[in-house]
Amino acid sequence: MPVITPESGGSPPDGVAHRGWPALRLGFRPFYIAAALYGALAIPLWLAVLWGAVRLNPDVNPLFWHAHEMLFGFAVAVIIGFLLTAGRAWTGLATPRGAGLGALATIWLAARVSALAAPYPVYAALDWVLVPTVATVLAVVLLRAGSRRNLPLVLILVLLSVANGTFHAAMLGLIGLSPLTALYAALALIVMIECVMAGRVVPAFTQSATPGLRLVGKPRLEAATLAASALALALWVFVPPGSMTATALAAAAVLHVIRQWQWRPWVTRGRPILWILHAGYAWIPVGLALLGLAQVGWVSQSAGVHALAVGATGGLIIGMITRTARGHTGRPLRTSGPEVAAYLLVIVAAVLRVLLPIMAPQALQVWLAGAALAWSGAFIIYLVVYTPWLMQARLDGKDG
Repeated sequence: MPVITPESGGSPPDGVAHRGWPALRLGFRPFYIAAALYGALAIPLWLAVLWGAVRLNPDVNPLFWHAHEMLFGFAVAVIIGFLLTAGRAWTGLATPRGAGLGALATIWLAARVSALAAPYPVYAALDWVLVPTVATVLAVVLLRAGSRRNLPLVLILVLLSVANGTFHAAMLGLIGLSPLTALYAALALIVMIECVMAGRVVPAFTQSATPGLRLVGKPRLEAATLAASALALALWVFVPPGSMTATALAAAAVLHVIRQWQWRPWVTRGRPILWILHAGYAWIPVGLALLGLAQVGWVSQSAGVHALAVGATGGLIIGMITRTARGHTGRPLRTSGPEVAAYLLVIVAAVLRVLLPIMAPQALQVWLAGAALAWSGAFIIYLVVYTPWLMQARLDGKDG
């Protein structure tokens, strides 16, 4: 799978001129802003609901709303923005822009608002339609360009659509399945996207930024790590807890540690824009190991879930939405103090939400509040620094 690079602006694909509002010229622009804003607001709102200070739409279960929205509201927005941007870089063909891109962003926004103010069937319909629409758009672009090696990402989007549809069907009582199973499946699919994309971009970025470093790919290790992860996560989602799933999760965690070791993460210690990607990825084996321990009752399942959701997903997202936004707005790949602060805050949020509750569960409410403040602070910083850039044309005059 070709790596999306910051320099891949180039000439407008298919003769597209430099026209229209800059905020709607490429998918990362509206969806990164939307995801960061939602990430900053949704977690404090969830704590207010959890502690009884705010009441949500009575048609929506608060716990399921929190889990679903962080997956399909926050994380999926970043995935959509990234893939619509990467799709153009991979193929040289135009992906939605202008009114078409604005319509996709509007559907995303309408779903978030309807969760709070509309009957549940309206929310379900608006929320479900976005991912299959993007999957169709991306599939058409990849097939037109003959880029079949990237089609597995379309398949994962289709599976995410199935998971989302299953969740809403379960919430509406149309099927006899726990909505939590569908949410776990969605988290597993998002983690698999992270495993695939991190394997492409993290070593490539590390090597390109480190003079003299040569990272030699090991196809067998890569294949074994991805296969073991897919098997372990599938067992976790669909098989009752037990030693078999615990063993599979532990094996996948070990393979991820070995995989990351091959990327020489220690060479990035002076480059925050790189070490945040390594730090985010490191939470994948931590999360898998904690899920394995949960299978035998040693820790709560919540620890593993939040290691993957806050540590891995949050860490990789804050790293990618800074790096790709800098590159695709024509800015140097160097971070400022506020960006480093955002990176550190996401890591702090993961530690407070995952590790400290294991060590001192009696102070859970304190850890939750601290994690929420750190998480929101990170994405507020992103909004303050990046929103003006994402609303303006590229500095180098290229389209995108």
